[in-house]
Amino acid sequence: MSMKLYVGNLAFQTTDEDLQSLFSQVGTVESISLVTDRETGRPRGFGFVEMGSREEGEAAISKFNGTEVAGRSLTVNEAKPRENSGGSGRGFGGGRSRY
Repeated sequence: MSMKLYVGNLAFQTTDEDLQSLFSQVGTVESISLVTDRETGRPRGFGFVEMGSREEGEAAISKFNGTEVAGRSLTVNEAKPRENSGGSGRGFGGGRSRY
């Protein structure tokens, strides 16, 4: 079973190919997703790498968490499932009365 990793504190010039080269040192890289700003398209300095197995994912965490790459100390850990917050809690019609 594959393992998805969060990779943070990336240099903004980091490419998919850079991460492929780095993480393939410890196993099979299934996918890479660098996160960009929706409006500007600029990198946000983090992304996700999916490793082929749990063992390879744990090896990647052990090897790369805290490692300096392009002058930045990487944060690498298991990605947590995305939580749906259900919005800001500021719904319309909040029960106000005009009278």
